[in-house]
Amino acid sequence: MTAWIAILIPLLVMVFALGMERLETRLRSGTVREDEVEDFLERARPDEVKALFRQGIGGALQLFRLRNLGKRGGLGPRRTKERA
Repeated sequence: MTAWIAILIPLLVMVFALGMERLETRLRSGTVREDEVEDFLERARPDEVKALFRQGIGGALQLFRLRNLGKRGGLGPRRTKERA
């Protein structure tokens, strides 16, 4: 009986450690960097702040990044001339 416990407990600990490593890997890929959050909080527009409350930080940062890409890459909203 003691031999089974001596074999079973280390195996259970190893399985638990492997499971926690997988969980940590998934969590690490979904995290947001601190400097991104600081930049967002300093320069966010009202619609991006609303998205923060509705969708969470992921959706709000996505809007914020799209806006910043538009400024840098010239991909801003297209404006059409109104005809009278």
